[in-house]
Amino acid sequence: MGFTEFVLHQLPRAPARVLEVGCGDEGGVVAALVAAGYDATGVDPRAPAGDRFRQVDFREVDGEYDAVVAGRVIHHLVPLDDAVEKLASLAPMLIVNEFAWDLIDATLQEWYDAERASRPGATGPPTVEQWRRRHPGLHPHDILLTALRAHYDERTLEWLPYFQHWLGDVESPDRIGYQWAGTRTSTTRSSAPSR
Repeated sequence: MGFTEFVLHQLPRAPARVLEVGCGDEGGVVAALVAAGYDATGVDPRAPAGDRFRQVDFREVDGEYDAVVAGRVIHHLVPLDDAVEKLASLAPMLIVNEFAWDLIDATLQEWYDAERASRPGATGPPTVEQWRRRHPGLHPHDILLTALRAHYDERTLEWLPYFQHWLGDVESPDRIGYQWAGTRTSTTRSSAPSR
């Protein structure tokens, strides 16, 4: 199941308010959510222009949403616990697409590097080692999941191949990608004003 389909399966019914953090310059899943009847907004310093997007860091966003969506973003956030606490303050539900980069062992690295070399049109990094050098300090999956579980009750965790994001249409042996959904714990407070 692709991330957009996973998000649509996890969300409350439309027209729920959904915030996508880190939508990037292509707009993430916002257009698909709007097409499905959701009141969706994407935020990212590089977000595209348009009334459904804001060019800001999610930490500058206030208000209450029904769900937050984050596709391959959280492993970059520092400090992690503060960032996840902010996400939890924005919505009672979080839906995530991530990858456990730290589970790329020598066998997977060798497979990826050979496959990437045979695909000159692939958009992923030339080698896993080059990618690691360009992205130091990312959160390992166990630390990330622990932070999520500190603020959310886990509803779903699905492991799936990840390398197709870098290589395109390929049968990848990896299971380092994951889709996760959780609902805010009762001890985490909303940032919305009390009514």
